[in-house]
Amino acid sequence: MTYEFTLTTRLAAAPRDIFDAWLSSDGHTAMTGGVAHVTPHVGDAFDAWDGYITGKTVELDPGRRIVQTWRTRHFSPEDADSLIGVSLEPDGDFTLLTLRHSNVPAGQTSYEESGWRQHYFEPMQRRFAWLRLTATM
Repeated sequence: MTYEFTLTTRLAAAPRDIFDAWLSSDGHTAMTGGVAHVTPHVGDAFDAWDGYITGKTVELDPGRRIVQTWRTRHFSPEDADSLIGVSLEPDGDFTLLTLRHSNVPAGQTSYEESGWRQHYFEPMQRRFAWLRLTATM
């Protein structure tokens, strides 16, 4: 049995800047603090957080949407990959990021409860706020 959830966050960056960072090894690493290897091409495999997360990019709408398969080291061999959809919408001088995570193995609620916020949203908020601040100096 699996479940799905949706989370949102607001970031101090343009949608395209977030999109480009998510799909760049250096950008993804800088915005999360965990080493990532990723390219901006549909069909390419990626890993994030020092190999804790692996997957494949399955759909891209530049500056607007990213869809990737995801699995972590906590998935059992019998678990199918989960799927994330990252939507980016302009919100004034910010971007509203909406993340939909589906096909999550039952009982693995830590991704919804804290994982995404602690390991993605909070470091991303700090990174993009810092980039905005230093651009005005």
